[in-house]
Amino acid sequence: MGYQLKISARKSAQGRLVFNLFASLAEFERKLIRERTHTGLAAARAQSRVGGRRRELSEEAERTVTVAETLYKKQQPGVNEIVQRLRISKVTLYKYLRHLGVVIHSHRKAAAAKLTERVLYLFIGQIP
Repeated sequence: MGYQLKISARKSAQGRLVFNLFASLAEFERKLIRERTHTGLAAARAQSRVGGRRRELSEEAERTVTVAETLYKKQQPGVNEIVQRLRISKVTLYKYLRHLGVVIHSHRKAAAAKLTERVLYLFIGQIP
C-alpha cells in the first residue's frame, strides 16, 4: 500500500511539508537519472560508439534488395507477387527500391492523369 495524500491534507502545514518533500525527492531522482544518462553517453562517445539504428542494410537485406530490384524492373510479376515471393511487406519493398533510387511506378498516378485528361477534354474540348 502506498501513502495517499488527500487534497485537504495539503492545506495544513504538515501536508505541505510532506508534499514538498516528496516533490523534492522526485526532482532529485530525475536529475540523478539525467546526469547518469549524460555520463554514460559521453563515455560511449569517448569509445567511438554511436547509439541508434544502423543505417546500412544487412547482407541478407542487400540480397533481397537486389532480387526485388530485378523483379520490379522486369515488371512481369506484380508487386503483390514480389512481396509474397520475397516474404516482405509492400512498405519494405518500396523502402528497398527507394534505397536504390529506383523510380516507383504508380498505377494510381497514371489513372489520375488519364482521368484529368478526360475531364479537360470534356470541358475544354482538347487535351493539352
